[in-house]
Amino acid sequence: MNSEVLREKDRNVLYLLVEGYLKVGRPVSSQFIAEKSSLSISSATARNIMAKLEKLGYLSQPHTSAGRVPTDKGLRFYVNCLFEEALITQGQFGFPSHEIQIEKGDFDEILMRASQILSDYSDNLGFVISPRISRLNFKHMRLIKISEEKVMIILVTTSNIVLSEVVNTKHYFTQVELDRSSHYINENFRGKNLLFIRDYLAKEIPEYRIRVENTMQKLTELLKTYFSQEEEENQIFLKGTSKLLEKPELFDMKHLNSLFKSFEEKAKLAKLLSDFISLDRVKVLIGEEMDFPDISECSLILSHYGYDQQVLGSLGIIGPKRIPYKKIIPLVECVAKQLSHTISYK
Repeated sequence: MNSEVLREKDRNVLYLLVEGYLKVGRPVSSQFIAEKSSLSISSATARNIMAKLEKLGYLSQPHTSAGRVPTDKGLRFYVNCLFEEALITQGQFGFPSHEIQIEKGDFDEILMRASQILSDYSDNLGFVISPRISRLNFKHMRLIKISEEKVMIILVTTSNIVLSEVVNTKHYFTQVELDRSSHYINENFRGKNLLFIRDYLAKEIPEYRIRVENTMQKLTELLKTYFSQEEEENQIFLKGTSKLLEKPELFDMKHLNSLFKSFEEKAKLAKLLSDFISLDRVKVLIGEEMDFPDISECSLILSHYGYDQQVLGSLGIIGPKRIPYKKIIPLVECVAKQLSHTISYK
């Protein structure tokens, strides 16, 4: 049964109960609802509504004599209300947005700073997934031979960020060949990205067969190798793992250990989080909605960052399901905007 079919009174009780639970972390009683509700209902009426909501799967009752706590479905109802009623706006998270400053500099330092801000202001774990070089539009690219089997790709993006990546290659390149390839790419593909170049070369390589077949063929293979390597090496910046250890009352220790194991397997975690990137302003996933057992006791609040309508990566917060959504949703949105501005500012 969907939240849309609930009566206004039912919705009001459910909303109040979730808010009360998020604040105190204990089962919420019908008396609390009766006192807080603007609908002037009695404790008995509140109790009947809570029993109905429990049957519908929005609430659960830990003990017979206790009040109720929200299930994942109840938390989902609450989060949807925050978006529907436009309660999430900048400035609601308790500090001026100008305090969140992400200065230009080394790209890894920029991403680390963003994850640190997310952790510090949410008191939970903050993460940022680094963009793949292949998706970044560049104004200059250089290929440098660093050994017989390794080539370094250096990109200067259109927003003046310098990035580099080392690619393992089975093809022997001379530096002359790499210089010629770099010159060709800069002359013909300035403002594009490596994905565009790969697709173009795969389609147009026959045109170059006579003149530069060997170099172009090897360049195409080098890019293919890089994309395979990139698929396996999503980089994730994490800050604040210790903050979760300070909340033992919010996690089952067995689940917490599994969670930290996932953090150690950063590539696996980055792949999971990358799968959730969307064009939504902010996305909230609660518990089993993530379909990932190791973090089924958590909530994930994430957004994307990028520039020129180009999604480059995601960032956000991982914390317990009992998390102050009203504060953290706008925080994630604000940091995403700041990071996007920093990396797009020329």
